Amino acid sequence: MTYWFQDPGIKAILPLALADSIKGMMTLFKTPAFIMGFNVFPEGMVIGPSTADFIGAHAPKKRAFFVADEVSEKYAQRTASYFAANGFTTEIWPKALPEVPLDNVKECATTMTAFEPDVIFAVGGGSVIDGAKAAWILYEHPEITDLGSQVSPLVLLGLRKKAFFVAVPTTSGTGSECTAVSVLHDTAAHRKVPIANADLLPDVAILYPEFTVSMPPKLTVGTGLDVLAHAMDAAVTPAGNEFTQAMSITAIKMVFKYLPRAYRNGKDREARYRMMMAASAAGVGFGQSGCALTHSLGHSIGSIFKVHHGLAVGIFIPYSFQFYRPVCDKYLEICHALRIEGVTEDESFNNLIKAVRDLFTSLDVPLSLKDLGIPRDEFAREIPTLVTYSVEDIDTVFSPRPITEAQCEKILWYAYEGKDIDF
Repeated sequence: MTYWFQDPGIKAILPLALADSIKGMMTLFKTPAFIMGFNVFPEGMVIGPSTADFIGAHAPKKRAFFVADEVSEKYAQRTASYFAANGFTTEIWPKALPEVPLDNVKECATTMTAFEPDVIFAVGGGSVIDGAKAAWILYEHPEITDLGSQVSPLVLLGLRKKAFFVAVPTTSGTGSECTAVSVLHDTAAHRKVPIANADLLPDVAILYPEFTVSMPPKLTVGTGLDVLAHAMDAAVTPAGNEFTQAMSITAIKMVFKYLPRAYRNGKDREARYRMMMAASAAGVGFGQSGCALTHSLGHSIGSIFKVHHGLAVGIFIPYSFQFYRPVCDKYLEICHALRIEGVTEDESFNNLIKAVRDLFTSLDVPLSLKDLGIPRDEFAREIPTLVTYSVEDIDTVFSPRPITEAQCEKILWYAYEGKDIDF
């Protein structure tokens, strides 16, 4: 199968589009409307328009379709009950699967089409939200038969003729509630298939921290590392601007402050709320400036070795930044925000890498791929595939430093052994 991100024309255009001279001509910066806090689903009176009032104003038929998985179904029921009590007709589809298999997306779209909603709710983690976005495309455009090749970032899809989209995250990590991207999984090829289109940006993001309180410690860490990888890459990618930089730097500060608290005490509601905000801030940042090597490398490791996405991308933060460093000094702004600046740029950079690794250690996160339990012989056997997947991944286009296949292989081996990048 051929994917849109393998198109040499698109891969040639994107770096040009990132140039400051081109961005200076016109840059679109767009975010969802945010409804957030501990009273987003009120049972009594509220001051001003309620969540139901706001959503209802855009959904005249008040037909709400809820996408969830077996874990988030209880949260979808809580959300649907609130809207049903406010005059909406609802249906819950709780069959979303992890990693968003393409066949699962088609099944969701079939049920969605039969219900004919004018508002779609995705209630769950990143896989649920990404799958709901893809099903939304098929609902609006049943003529599309291949999401991996027929959805281009260069041509708007023309969504919202049938429904608009509301994301209700139940984890604090992917930022999918704030991005125009959906990462799917071609199970036959064992490959991540990202699709990107400006029309995929959710219209509304509802951040209800109570939905994240029950996340177990390992999931809290995994999703939190995803936030950090999003924010740190977005802070240094050439596609960034002052708006994305501000959101990304804020998210980094919040992760360092609140992720350890959420990990140690899942009932710490302030930490849970701040991590939801950090995830969305990072989502706004990387959603409009791109991630880079943390994600292209992490996507390949996650696909081949079934490593949790957040852990797979997070573990590459130190190695990616060491690779960027010869051509990029934007890390100094991160150092300044974290108050870890040194006397020299070398000292500042070393302080940053140490701070990231110290954070990992405090969260019981391995510092190398070997420590993830990946057997060396299996890793060596899969290296050619890992390199191909990483280099072809669209996130590689956003790297501050272009990468060759030979360099990619070297980075993978350094990350496996836990060695500092020295090239």
